[in-house]
Amino acid sequence: MANAERFYIGGNDEHGMNPPTAGKRTPVMPYINRNFYENEFNRPAKYYFLIACLRTGFNVYDIKPEITDVSISQRVTRANRQGLTCIVTYAYNAAGNALVFSSANGYRVYYSNENRFSSSSRLLAYDVSAGIGEEVETRNLGVSTLAEIGMLRSVNCPAVISECGFMTNFNEAKLMVDPDFQRMCGDGGCIGVSNYLDVEYVADIDYTEMPTIRIGTRGNVVKFLQCYLNLYGNALSVDGMFGSGTQQAVKKFQQDNGLTADGIVGRNTWRTLLMQDASLPLLRQGSRGVYVRYLQQKLLSKLYPVGTPDGIFGANTLNAVKQFQQENGLVADGIVGALTWAKITPVGGGRPMPN
Repeated sequence: MANAERFYIGGNDEHGMNPPTAGKRTPVMPYINRNFYENEFNRPAKYYFLIACLRTGFNVYDIKPEITDVSISQRVTRANRQGLTCIVTYAYNAAGNALVFSSANGYRVYYSNENRFSSSSRLLAYDVSAGIGEEVETRNLGVSTLAEIGMLRSVNCPAVISECGFMTNFNEAKLMVDPDFQRMCGDGGCIGVSNYLDVEYVADIDYTEMPTIRIGTRGNVVKFLQCYLNLYGNALSVDGMFGSGTQQAVKKFQQDNGLTADGIVGRNTWRTLLMQDASLPLLRQGSRGVYVRYLQQKLLSKLYPVGTPDGIFGANTLNAVKQFQQENGLVADGIVGALTWAKITPVGGGRPMPN
């Protein structure tokens, strides 16, 4: 087995939010009367990929930390300055008329014959495809080539794009905003990279193994922190330097989760950040924090209207929970306990396509 520290892995996400890239969205989703935008999947899937790579011991580079879109030429320039070992880009596919749902489904991994490392890119694509297949249950469409795609053609290392589903497929559109599906796709990409580089993949890390870090700390453990903070709505540069911006993001996270807002990442902050409490907590109106945000994301992925997941259990979340409970044979009391969690945590499912 090779030493993971020898390798430098790039993660990239296509398109942007705030504003969302024009046209890169699902048809209007029933029940909630809104589109899901492609970057609502791409960005978190990329961060789960980078987190998995850091957990495994790789060095990583976040090619596009911005929430807004960044030109392909700019991203290619950034990547080529780094001397990366390989790049994985996250995206979502579309088929036919983007305004209506169709039957096209499944995930596919692409590489380019125009890349100077095309043979290695092909091998990487097969490994990433197989890695994602270990994690998700959606259809594996295999590996294909794409031409004239800058993030495949113009980068100076093997590169692939993983399109993890179809925005124009009703069931796969719902998966775009499911945090567990996003994580599975990210983990699967890292499994593929690990196999490609003959590195032992690390599937998880316990919060008790994490060191206490604070302003002034440097290194991959800070990158690990910054990736997690970006999952929760920040746009930090994943540079491995615990500066004032990272400290402010930590303090806000601590405040939002009822922790001591001292900007120091110790055992309690790591446990909450990684969502590694012994069990999912009892939630009700007035609850706040990462578990409420997770609940809201799961409800949204099943097409219950919660608004924007913000970690605050307010009236919209209460109504959505009651609707979910009523439609799933539960007592509709708006309190999220073990029985409600058991029904809501599985990936997929949710409200059906209306007749």
